[in-house]
Amino acid sequence: MFKLYGFAISNYYNMVKLALLEKGLPFEEVLFYAGQSPEALAISPRGKVPVLEVEQGFISETSAILDYLEQVRPAPALLPKDAFERAQVLALAKEIELYIELPARACFPEAFFGATLPEAIKEKAGIELLQGFAALRRHARFAPYVAGASLSVADLYFQYSVNLALIVGDKLFGIDFLAEMPEARALLERLEQTPNARRIAADKAALMAARRSGR
Repeated sequence: MFKLYGFAISNYYNMVKLALLEKGLPFEEVLFYAGQSPEALAISPRGKVPVLEVEQGFISETSAILDYLEQVRPAPALLPKDAFERAQVLALAKEIELYIELPARACFPEAFFGATLPEAIKEKAGIELLQGFAALRRHARFAPYVAGASLSVADLYFQYSVNLALIVGDKLFGIDFLAEMPEARALLERLEQTPNARRIAADKAALMAARRSGR
């Protein structure tokens, strides 16, 4: 059985968790906050989550884990067999990560944790987010999923990155990044209501409640 290391609040952890659930792969969750201790670095070379433990050892980095899962359990597929279509899915996932998730992450301290960021950081992030969502609008199909007719890796990145970026947009910039993409908003709402996504959301809420209560 696979072991998934990380914690239910991490969006990257939840991308991998959703892939495991969608593919029907049995796995055990191991609460792991990572860090720079020797014990953490023995599991994750950069001290990050998620990490997947398999028979041969540990796999780090979300994209590598998702690729591994696709190879060991090809169906249901989260990547197309056609080389061009596969490249489009991977490009969309990378664009969401680099041009939406990362700029939004720079604003997490203020959006979620009460810190005050320098205006220069927020200005840069705001510009990059507008450009990132513009790129998503040009490249994504939303027919009905991000890359076409079926759920793919691009949807995992979309589901667990765009929702956070929307909160950043609202709280810090007063901008609705999906105002001109109703089809994207409809997809996000639909993805959040699937049984597996609801399970993940419940696990996240439970961990957040436990942390607030100090358990």
